[in-house]
Amino acid sequence: MFGINADHINLISKLSFCRLANIVLVRWSFYYSKWRKTPKGITFPISLTIEPTTACNLGCPECPSGLKQFSRPEGNLKNPFYESIINQVEKHVFYLNFYFQGEPFINPNFLDMVAYANSKKIYTATSTNAHFLTDEMAKKTILSGLDRLIISIDGITQEVYENYRIHGKLDKVLEGTKNILKWKKELKSNTPYVIFQFLVVKPNEHQIEDAKVLADELGVDEIRFKTAQVYDYENGNPLLPTIEKYSRYKKQANGKYALKNKMLNECWRMWSSCVITWDGKVVPCCFDKDATHQLGDLSTSNFNQLWKSEAYQKFRKNILTNRQSIDICKNCTEGTKVFENT
Repeated sequence: MFGINADHINLISKLSFCRLANIVLVRWSFYYSKWRKTPKGITFPISLTIEPTTACNLGCPECPSGLKQFSRPEGNLKNPFYESIINQVEKHVFYLNFYFQGEPFINPNFLDMVAYANSKKIYTATSTNAHFLTDEMAKKTILSGLDRLIISIDGITQEVYENYRIHGKLDKVLEGTKNILKWKKELKSNTPYVIFQFLVVKPNEHQIEDAKVLADELGVDEIRFKTAQVYDYENGNPLLPTIEKYSRYKKQANGKYALKNKMLNECWRMWSSCVITWDGKVVPCCFDKDATHQLGDLSTSNFNQLWKSEAYQKFRKNILTNRQSIDICKNCTEGTKVFENT
């Protein structure tokens, strides 16, 4: 969509023969399983999401971390537990997301974890509200080898920004961004690839074009406009944008709102990736924010056994035959992100 850039080349460079072969096998398993309506030939995931922390300094209205309304234990991911996970998956996994709930930079060992994954030649990405990117932390971020840094910037004025990023300070976001770009230049580093992510909601949709200009002026690598997931959408929601392109939901003839995309009995994520919470619980995907569908615990079992376990296979089977019955799938909008580059 964007053409080949330095980030794509960097990502491809992480592909060993074993990892490339695994991608092919995962693809084959996914399509064969869809055809047979039952999970077959499960190999190993391509990517993982690991949660550094559940803590966050902001109070975003559609986020359990921001609302401080978790129904599961809260805490920080720790070593050597984290390293033991990486050691189990490094031969096959080549992409690692360091974000689920919470602000990653709150975990004091976060950049050490990035560096460890980098030493295993695993592509690393994280998403941040940028409030902790001081000059010193920005330098450490570059030195950690982080490959991709997504910075949330949901407004270009404080008044608009704080409509969603409650308790947030736009000047801290801009300062953090400048610190990263400064050290990236001074250290002559090609990484991280810096992305501004603009979550489009009704209070900020009028600043979309101005956000593009700001991203260009600062010199970030790319800006992306993301559709917002909201929990209570059927009767409308003040966060729903009026620009249909940027909304995950569409008003129906009866006045109710519904997801745009059709729910199919399939999900690529169940074959290619999973989410690991800070305390080692494995859940299907990022829509399971409260970890209600726990498919195993890495503190008591190894990853290979868990990934191919009866519980995981049963969940995949349900995806292929009756996905509508799974609560976390009912607000899944996979494929409805809107990407635009600068």
